[in-house]
Amino acid sequence: MSKNAGLDRILTLELVRVTERAAVAAARLRGRGDEKAADQVAVDAMRSELNRLPIKGTVVIGEGERDEAPMLYIGEEVGLGDGPEVDIALDPLEGTTICAKNLPNSLAVIAIAEKGSLLYAPDVYMDKIAVGPGYPAGIINIDASPAENVEALAKAKGVPINEITACILDRPRHARLIEAVRATGAAIRLIGDGDVAGVIHTTNPDETGIDIYIGTGGAPEGVLAAAALRCIGGQMQGRLILNSEEKIARAAKMGISDPNKVYSMDEMAKGDVLFAATGVTDGNMLSGVKFGRDSIQTHTIVMRSSSLTVREIKARHQDLDKF
Repeated sequence: MSKNAGLDRILTLELVRVTERAAVAAARLRGRGDEKAADQVAVDAMRSELNRLPIKGTVVIGEGERDEAPMLYIGEEVGLGDGPEVDIALDPLEGTTICAKNLPNSLAVIAIAEKGSLLYAPDVYMDKIAVGPGYPAGIINIDASPAENVEALAKAKGVPINEITACILDRPRHARLIEAVRATGAAIRLIGDGDVAGVIHTTNPDETGIDIYIGTGGAPEGVLAAAALRCIGGQMQGRLILNSEEKIARAAKMGISDPNKVYSMDEMAKGDVLFAATGVTDGNMLSGVKFGRDSIQTHTIVMRSSSLTVREIKARHQDLDKF
């Protein structure tokens, strides 16, 4: 593969198999209250399927750093080793708590890009702000106040502020942020978990009712969300929260020299990016896995940045042995 050829589009369908397999595995444990078990089966299934792909892949966003994750850790090599060199960002079960409680919007998620294209980020928190497509460049600014961002968005959309809805993770650390957004007159959709889905929801406010995502969540999820936005369109900024010497040192090992740097969407996920997500539980965007007597149904969205193609794949699997 030449340096500028981009990714083989055949990999698009291959990626769907990877997220389908992880989603089905996790869905068997929906509502059982065991987050660790659901996550583990999703990890096992995703890794097994990744190792069938004709790629030489390196996990840059995974289950954690090498000393804390037995598999799909940051730096692990996956694939058959005889194809293109790619970066992989993944979350075999985005929203482990959601799955354990059988609540909406749990997903199996993966993104791949040409080697060197995804931000190699430590497993720390990231401050994030994101909107969907159709707005002027620079409409959001991570350093502006919540009021300034909401007001700018309402003006650009041509609606009063009370018609804007922000998605924010329901966490004690966001109390002041929530207060500041509500003070503008905007509405808030609080989510318990799953901020990759939260960011993606900004791309279709007519369906999801969400215009902007604001707040602090995991850096791995930030990179995955940026990969998805690259494929659909939108704007996003992120800043790693490196608030201790230990975190700064960990980031430095990954090549991050400026702990205060604000990353644009294109800096978090550049080049040709493929993104796939399969619903584990029912959600605003994807239906969850459905188990029938003699078939399993899955619902997946798969996207590619170079063509801005978004495909929805509703599959009925009758060969149950493959799961």
